[in-house]
Parts: sequence; C-alpha cells; structure tokens
Amino acid sequence: MNLSWQKRLAALAVAATLTGCGATTASSPTTTASAQAAATSVSSSAQSVLADDKDSHYKASDLDYEASSVVTVTLSGSSASASGPGVGIDGSTVTITEPGTYKVSGQLTDGRLVVNSTASGETRIILDGADITSSSGPAIDIQAADEVNVILADGSQNTLTDGSGYDTSADGAANAALYSRADLTIAGTGSLSVDGRTNDGIASTDGLVIVSGTIRVQAIDDGIRGKDYVIVEDGTINVTSGGDGIKSDNSQDSTRGYVDIENGTIAVNATAGDGVDVTSDFVQTGASLTITTAGGSSSRPSDSTDAASTKGIKAGAQLVISDGTDTITSSDDAVHSNDTVQIDGGTLKLSTGDDAIHADNALTTNGGTIDVTASYEGLESNAITLNAATINITSSDDGINASDGSGEADDPGAGSASNSTMVITGGAITVDAGGDGLDSNGAMTISGGTIVVNGPTDSGNGALDTGGTLRISGGTLFAAGSSGMAESPDTDSSQAWLQSELTASAGQSVTISTTDGTQIASYTVAKATGNIVFSSSAISAGSSYLVSVNGGSATTVTANQSTGTTMGGAMGAPGPR
Repeated sequence: MNLSWQKRLAALAVAATLTGCGATTASSPTTTASAQAAATSVSSSAQSVLADDKDSHYKASDLDYEASSVVTVTLSGSSASASGPGVGIDGSTVTITEPGTYKVSGQLTDGRLVVNSTASGETRIILDGADITSSSGPAIDIQAADEVNVILADGSQNTLTDGSGYDTSADGAANAALYSRADLTIAGTGSLSVDGRTNDGIASTDGLVIVSGTIRVQAIDDGIRGKDYVIVEDGTINVTSGGDGIKSDNSQDSTRGYVDIENGTIAVNATAGDGVDVTSDFVQTGASLTITTAGGSSSRPSDSTDAASTKGIKAGAQLVISDGTDTITSSDDAVHSNDTVQIDGGTLKLSTGDDAIHADNALTTNGGTIDVTASYEGLESNAITLNAATINITSSDDGINASDGSGEADDPGAGSASNSTMVITGGAITVDAGGDGLDSNGAMTISGGTIVVNGPTDSGNGALDTGGTLRISGGTLFAAGSSGMAESPDTDSSQAWLQSELTASAGQSVTISTTDGTQIASYTVAKATGNIVFSSSAISAGSSYLVSVNGGSATTVTANQSTGTTMGGAMGAPGPR
C-alpha cells in the first residue's frame, strides 16, 4: 500500500475518534440519542474511507528505470523512427508493443501513439517535447497494458490533441485525447497540455494517479476521469471542461469510484457540470482547490429533471476534508454528499446559488474555517453536529438547516416534529440569514461554542426555529431577528437565557447588563431587529437583567421568561416549522 495513503488513513482515524467523542453532550435523552446516532454515522463514514481496499496501483518505484534501456522514439510530421525494439511504426501511427521505457519527442501533425502490450510489467512513456495531434481519435491510445506511467521530462512542454467529432458511440470506445484502458500514472516536472475536442481530456477506465507535473486540460465533456479512482498527490492542474472537471464513476464496485486530493494546486472551471463528481467517496487531505461551475453563484440551479448537475464537489457516499484550501463558486451546492460530510480542518471559501454544504444524512464539523459569502442555505443536513470550526454564513434563506428533506416540517399543520437534529458543542459560528438563522425541523441542542445570529427581518421566519425541543446547556448564544416568529429556548434548559423584544436598526448596539449596570455583553446588529435571545454562563434563571439599544432606556427582563409573542421552543409553537 502507498505510504502516503497510510498516513491519510491514520489522520482520518483520529478524526473519526474525535467525532464520536465530540457529539455525546446534549441536554435531553432524546436529543442525546439522535446526536450519538449522527456521530456514529459520520464516524462510520470516515472508517469506510479508511478501508484497506482503497489502495491504488501506484508505487514510487514505478517511475524508476535504467537510462541505458530507454528506447528513443522521434516523431517527425507524418512519420516516426525508433532506436530499439518494442515499437512498431505504420506511417503516422506509433505502437508500443511490450513493457519498457520509451522516450518520445518531436511532432506528429496527424497521427497517434498507441500502447498495445499484453505482457506483464511497467510501460513508461517519457514525453520530452512531444506534440501529437490526431484528426480521427486519441493522441495517445492505451489499448492494452499492465500499467502505464507517463513521465513529463524536466523542463519539457508537451501537447496532446485529439480529433474533433470522431465516433465514440460504441461501447468502450476511446473518447479522450489521452485515453487508457489500463491503470495510468502521470508524473514528472515538465508540462502537459491536453485538448479533448470530442469528449474527455484525460481518461482511464481503470485508476488514474497524478503524482506531479504542470497539467492543463481543456475538454468538450469531462476534463480528467479515472473510472476506478483519481488520486492527486501533487502538481499544478488547470481544467476547463464542458462536463465535469474531475470525475470517478465506477458504480459497480463499492471500493472504487473515489477521488483523493492530497496536495498541489488545482483549478477547475466546469461550464456545464460538476467541479468534482464522485460516485463513492471524496477525501481531501491538502491542496489548494479552486472550482467554478456554470459561471458561479449568481443564479439558482435549474429545477428541470434533465438539467446538468453543477455542484462544486459532489460525492455519492462519504465526503471528508481534513486540510487544504478550497475556493468554490458554484450555481448548485458548493459541497454535496448523498450521504455524509465531515469537515475536520482546512479552509473553505464558498459562494453558491444553492446550499454551501449539503449532506443528505449527516454533516459534522470538527475543525477548520468555513466562510460562506453567498448561499441559498448555508449548511443543510438531516443530522448536523458542529463540534468545532470557525463558521461564517451569509444566506438568503436559512443559515443552518437540519431537515430530512421531506418538506413536512415547513407546513405549520404537519403535526409531529421530524427526527432531524442540530447539535452544537463548540466552535465560533456567525450567521446572517434572510430566512431562519438556526432551523431544526426536530430538536436543537447547544452545549458549547460562541454563536451569533443575525436573522430575518420578515415576520415569517425567526433567528431560532425548531420543530422539537430547544435546549441550552453551555456556550454563548446571541440571536437577533424579527419578532413575528421568534422562538426562545425551553425553560428546562440547564443554562439560563433571556429574551427581549426591542427596536434596533442595522449598526446599532444591543447591550445586556445586570440591574446594577454591569455590562455582560454587547452586540452590533447587522439589520433591523425586533427580538433578541441571549444565553451564557453569566445568566441566572429567575434573575432580572437590563437590555438597551445604543445606550438608550433599558428594558428589564427576567431570565427564562419569554416576552411578547415569542414562542418557547416547541412547547409554544403551533407545530413543526
């Protein structure tokens, strides 16, 4: 097994352990069980990523060769020549027929390099100033081989261009400028420019590992595709694609169809597809990743069933980010999983026309920085567990939404609350939401962290909104919003809270003080505010406090008592919201 892969597994194992420990604190037995179930789900997701069968074909020794054994292949317009055995030449078609090391240089104006070797062993192709253009198929067509390593010679510039409009309709037909039916590795310190003028840029029907190099890909459809997996160990990669930027799509084998990003600088512009599209798991342990899809976040994705998916990173199973810097601008979800998302570290800068981070089943943060500058909803999942991380969210609708996706909890007459949960045990969280600030269609539990919510100005939403219990046992919470649907925590919360109706304009300060004038906290609201909820260890149940706006006359409120039209958790609500 690749040593770097083992290191990643160890890091993720630690993350999984932390997830299990961090999600056990809650106020109510019901919420505790839900939180533990969510944590177990995410922990299991991380463990599945660690499975031993997630190894790759690549070993560093695959790139080793004896200089004396290298066969030189010289390309010259519409012909070529070779210095040794293992190479067949038929006009402008050069065919490598056996394992070995081949150094290719020169230009083919209309030809191709074919690998067709049934023998065991490594085939190494050193590109050293090679420029191959084909009018009728791939520039490099690896039809059969044990493993193929494409090595970019130091300081070299290499170009591969396939034909435009050749037939790819047959099952298993070659459809990329660099096409491989064998495990493929790209390495070296040179550069490679690939133009896929019919379909994909670089494609392997097995695994694809990029070790190093400067690689530019432009493709009509997918930019870089490894059916079994795509692993990026390092390199500078720039992809412009009409379909997905980076893709792994083996849906027949649960141990395949994954993408692992370790290091490097990667930029993807997917004009009508996903930035990264993964059938199974997505794992990132480093790298600088910049993704733009469908022109960015200025518009919401189409609701049409046949519309292209234009997400930033999309995984069918587990999505784990432990380090790296991701800058994603997408029309659809920036980070999306059909199962679970776990953020253990790194920096995410997200701007999207839909959800910033979405997980169908469970979303957990254990560290890192998440900065959402534009979104429809910031974080969304059925079970949300925020153990740590610095999170800043701007959303036109809900800031953080725990929902099972059924839509029932949006109907005031729907009846019982859903099983969705939101558990906050730590972190620094700031939300500026046009809809609900923190919204759980089931229970919400806060036991730690520092949370500031600038919620809605309309009366149809609230800074806090639950369909079940809302209990606080620790941390600091300041939630500001409109008064029409304002909600306060449950009175049996083990940490006291206070709530007050008021009138404050954007930029004005709201100050909470003791009755003798000692300031406890002060916040500047980001928009017009009619109601606030505050909770910290400095508040005592039953005691009186003063709430003032911009130093004006103070309102006296009693801790753990709601005022005005405010609803106390689910108990005062007309039904799940």
